Amino acid sequence: MDRYPICAFELEYAWRTDRGRVRQRNEDAVAVLPKCGLVLVADGVGGASAGEVASRLAADTISERYQRQSSPRTDPEKARLFAEAAVEEANISIWRHGKEESDCAGMGTTVVVGSVGWGWLAFAYVGDSRLYRLRGGRFEQLSRDHSFIQEVIDQGFFTSREDARRYGIGENILTRALGSAPGVGVSSDLVELASGDLFLFCTDGLSGMVPEDWLRQILLAVPDNSLDSAAEALIHLANERGGNDNVTLALLRVGEPLCEG
Repeated sequence: MDRYPICAFELEYAWRTDRGRVRQRNEDAVAVLPKCGLVLVADGVGGASAGEVASRLAADTISERYQRQSSPRTDPEKARLFAEAAVEEANISIWRHGKEESDCAGMGTTVVVGSVGWGWLAFAYVGDSRLYRLRGGRFEQLSRDHSFIQEVIDQGFFTSREDARRYGIGENILTRALGSAPGVGVSSDLVELASGDLFLFCTDGLSGMVPEDWLRQILLAVPDNSLDSAAEALIHLANERGGNDNVTLALLRVGEPLCEG
């Protein structure tokens, strides 16, 4: 856990990554740079250790871009485009590495990136790693999965994920991932910040193992506990429910305003 004030609000961060109970290695990555207002998680896919290489390349490339060139703090639209560009740069790095190293051919990764500005959060993502927000008791997913199950729901074939699963549609079939092609469709958006907001960035090792209402209940208890204890509780719960995948998360809590804009 770390604290670092930027002008609009006090911010608090906590993050964890865990191998889980089944996988031989951890192919997830997490990066939190409070001085840059940057949060990201990535979930690597590929044979051997290639998934681990892809997720780490994504985390390193995006982190280096934010450290090399500050994201605009007072222009939300420019910050959104900056986040998109950082993800696109990571995609090219992973794709090139996969072409140059035979052991890494076909590797890829999901990623979700958040960048804090004056009074807003710009975010960008590819794949099914997710961004949630808890605000005033309402828990909602801000990202939208790039997955086959989400596509068939969006196209009206099913009314819910439960219906699609009953029909046999798997949850883990990605329609987009970094490294799969030299160009990738990056989704992005902006949300305003408010005191008390709590953001959860996570891989599907958490969201796929723990029902959203359970996630909400743990995050609702944060004001009475620490952000670190919530992060630990989420990891523990995912493992208690099977730990079938690597589990990675980052939490961002928005505190009181520090000054007027």
